[in-house]
Amino acid sequence: MKKKLYLLILIIAIFISGCSSDRSGYIKYSYEFLGAFDTVVQFIGYAKTRDEFEKMAEIVEKRFLELHKLYDIYNDYEGINNVKTINDNAGIKPVEVSREIIDLILFSKEWYNKTNKKCNIAMGAVLSIWHDYREEGINDPENAKVPPLDILQEAYKHTDPEKVIVDGEKNTVYLEDKLMRLDVGAVAKGFASELVAKELKEMGYTSFIISSGGNVRTVGKPMESSRNKWGIGIQDPNGNPNDPNDPSLDILYINDLSLVTSGDYQRYYEVGGKRYHHLIDPVTLMPADYFRSVSVMTEDSGLADFMSTTFFLTPYEEGVKLAEALGIDVIWVMDDGTVKATDNAKSMMKNLGGAKNTD
Repeated sequence: MKKKLYLLILIIAIFISGCSSDRSGYIKYSYEFLGAFDTVVQFIGYAKTRDEFEKMAEIVEKRFLELHKLYDIYNDYEGINNVKTINDNAGIKPVEVSREIIDLILFSKEWYNKTNKKCNIAMGAVLSIWHDYREEGINDPENAKVPPLDILQEAYKHTDPEKVIVDGEKNTVYLEDKLMRLDVGAVAKGFASELVAKELKEMGYTSFIISSGGNVRTVGKPMESSRNKWGIGIQDPNGNPNDPNDPSLDILYINDLSLVTSGDYQRYYEVGGKRYHHLIDPVTLMPADYFRSVSVMTEDSGLADFMSTTFFLTPYEEGVKLAEALGIDVIWVMDDGTVKATDNAKSMMKNLGGAKNTD
């Protein structure tokens, strides 16, 4: 059954659809593919011909698959030094890696120090324990367990990002602590989306969307006279993510911005009727329980990805102050379903702020 479903998804993934536009003869196309960052990546753009769009889509897919391999912490690939290679050589030797890995690590360390230090790519020793318990709990729900706190606390001793040594000239990364592990899951999809978006813009493409899971990067505006902005839905945490007809909690109308959401409904398992998701608070070493979801809007998709995790792991009042200090737009969905947002975020929301796609 699983094999049949996978084949069906692949058939859908390679289908390119097109619909007419009424601006300068451009046509809107969409393309989906699997295999990158454990999610479906959707690319929507405008082109004058199907061949032109297919070239764009090919670039997007190829680049995403390359970046997935580089940022992978679970698998080895022939001829590639990736984040797993860095982890495998912790306490042993520096590893020469591609510039894409160097830049991601430097970016993450920079924003870790600029913020409240909630999002830490050096938390891999802790996150790997939760990952293993989650996988076991999903595969065998009746025997699902929560990791013992003493084991998590011992692992937390090996999460100091200052021990992640980057040599930008030699393009090497060295983990001084042999028990340290990197986990770039909080930033990798957004960082990859931003890299691909920049590369497409440099090639002259000016109107498209890249969507990978809860990460959306918009570039330019739709080439349609009937609307001036992209409409991006915010998922209802209580809804069905697999139902395309399930109504969004709200819709944001944006251009040249990224929208990234972190939520407790994305990756989780249950123990004794309680949900344990993948977003781990570095203070309690348990899944954070401040919100159902947090969405962040910034131009840079990597930053939006990093900050959506940061704000999800930060209590509301502290998060409001951090958002004001950094000038970042945030939307919080509280545990009771209440939606709160920064003022500028509200102005882009259809339900909460009355925004329109023709504004």
